[in-house]
Amino acid sequence: MAVKYISGVGKRKTSIARVYLVKDGKGAITINHRSLEDYFKRPTSRMVVEQALNLTQTLGKVDIRVTVVGGGLSGQAGAIRHGITNALLNLNPEFRSVLKSSGLITRDARIKERKMYGLRSARARFQFSKR
Repeated sequence: MAVKYISGVGKRKTSIARVYLVKDGKGAITINHRSLEDYFKRPTSRMVVEQALNLTQTLGKVDIRVTVVGGGLSGQAGAIRHGITNALLNLNPEFRSVLKSSGLITRDARIKERKMYGLRSARARFQFSKR
């Protein structure tokens, strides 16, 4: 029999995470075929990933498999958190009030501003010389 899983998609900056959540698991989190500790060396990134699970008390009760592409490690951690949040909402809609009050459901829409012509970067100008 195939394993029943609940999916969710999360985005942050340029990272996109597809999250597959297995209901009756042991708490294993696998990211791109690597464990959470192998993929994210920084404890803050691991904390960001586990934030939604800690709020809903599902940390040791579900297995999570993640495929994440694009961006850096911080953006990927945020995308995984958003994907886990969406998967938990698909699993149990009663988690909505807890996750909403913590601000985890809202997609962080801040992205890099593009470079404009005539400027050095998005906002910075070239050095002005009076003479």
